[in-house]
Amino acid sequence: MINKVVASAEEAVADIPDGASLAVGGFGLCGIPVALIDALHRRGTKDLETVSNNCGVDDWGLGVLLRDGRIRRTVSSYVGENKEFARQYLSGELEVVLTPQGTLAEKLRAGGAGIPAFYTKAGVGTQVSDGGLPQKYDPDGGIAIASAAKEVRTFDGVDYVLEESLTPDFGLVHAWKGDRHGNLVFHATAMNFNPLCAMAGRITIAEVEELVEPGELDPEHVHTPGIFVQRVVLAGQTEKRIEKRTVSLAAGSASHPPAAATTATAATANTPASDQAGA
Repeated sequence: MINKVVASAEEAVADIPDGASLAVGGFGLCGIPVALIDALHRRGTKDLETVSNNCGVDDWGLGVLLRDGRIRRTVSSYVGENKEFARQYLSGELEVVLTPQGTLAEKLRAGGAGIPAFYTKAGVGTQVSDGGLPQKYDPDGGIAIASAAKEVRTFDGVDYVLEESLTPDFGLVHAWKGDRHGNLVFHATAMNFNPLCAMAGRITIAEVEELVEPGELDPEHVHTPGIFVQRVVLAGQTEKRIEKRTVSLAAGSASHPPAAATTATAATANTPASDQAGA
């Protein structure tokens, strides 16, 4: 049987060229392929086009590639937690294709299923379908690239907009468990966009926290079959950051959180990484 395991994250991303397009799993900072992103960053790969729900934060995830000017264009849904992202977009350094979240998910799923395009109600009657949405600004603040109008058709009296699917050059995903055949299991909410990115990438690279032998994964629990995955690398317990940590303060007190909040914070800090991924 085919052994898809590679020795390191560096080896796994070694053939990703400048200008490649990448479908990158994760949602916020949950389930992002940190080891693969960091390896790509160390290689100095540039002029990338990323497809992801968001683009990390200023100092983590895809944010490290963005910070160093390695991302040329991004297709994303939510970009509100990254100040450097906003700066680059508004200054004309970054092309941004804002896409409704459900539409983005279906673009990836359909691409992986061999469906070139589909109709959806999301965005009908807005700049998503009518065109004119700023994708890139010029240095003077004018619109250098605007989105084009899309085909709209009526089915049973309801308008739908035609959306083209996505099949990026590479898919980068993070899984909880995987075997050397490429079968993957994701943990809790860390599943998010990972299975979709795994399907869509022409070459999909999966970093896994735990590598098991073929047959150890219950087939009924496999989320992504190995047919979609070309490379697997054991990343182990990579650091998982929490985007926004919130605790409650006792009524009338600004300095002493109640015992429950203190316990909750301590429990989160001591929770195994694989469990925090689903928090």
